[in-house]
Amino acid sequence: MKMLECRGLTKRYQKLTALDHIDLCLESGRIVGLLGPNGSGKTTLIKLATRLIQPTDGELLIAGEKPGKHSKALISFLPDKEFLPEWMNVKQLLRFYQDFYEDFRPDKALQMLAGLDISPSMGLKKMSKGTKEKVRLVLTMSREAKCYLLDEPIAGVDPAARDYILRTIIQNYSEEALVLISTHLIADVESVLDEAVFLKKGEIILHKPVDQIREETGMSVDAYFREVFRC
Repeated sequence: MKMLECRGLTKRYQKLTALDHIDLCLESGRIVGLLGPNGSGKTTLIKLATRLIQPTDGELLIAGEKPGKHSKALISFLPDKEFLPEWMNVKQLLRFYQDFYEDFRPDKALQMLAGLDISPSMGLKKMSKGTKEKVRLVLTMSREAKCYLLDEPIAGVDPAARDYILRTIIQNYSEEALVLISTHLIADVESVLDEAVFLKKGEIILHKPVDQIREETGMSVDAYFREVFRC
């Protein structure tokens, strides 16, 4: 099923074209890397999918419909900025998400938190940046959504926890769902990706299965990315 589709999608600001007439189709059951350097348009694309901003031209569809009330029930979004109230502890956050999202699974969240050695009594204010990012990811992946949009999900997490977090992503999404991971840490996520989308200055310059990239180039996705985006 087509889960996220862009048709001539364009986003312009006063002095910047963040996305320039991109066409893209991503299907359910895939983990896709949205890969590009800073300023390439990755976060803009995710913000358009979540309706935080509106396109200048073209359209973006979620499960065949424009982003709106319907798509909000399908999307579980992890932004790259902190968004949780600092005064809450983990137990309060679980209750908050359960009240706010009908598809939230507190039992799944508790299991993942235990695996990361994060107590429900821990308060956000006293957590390190990396621990906060783990909590945000757990909350996001504990929804039974159809489309997971993860903006830099492992950027602030220590390397030792990255493998666990990636396993968490794999183990806690349905095969009927799409997972879109926006990141510049390609070597860390490559092992879980089915497809890669390369963004450069607001344009898609490559969209292929990762196995095909390796076969055609004789390189890892990370090595090929470095070659394509070499300064």
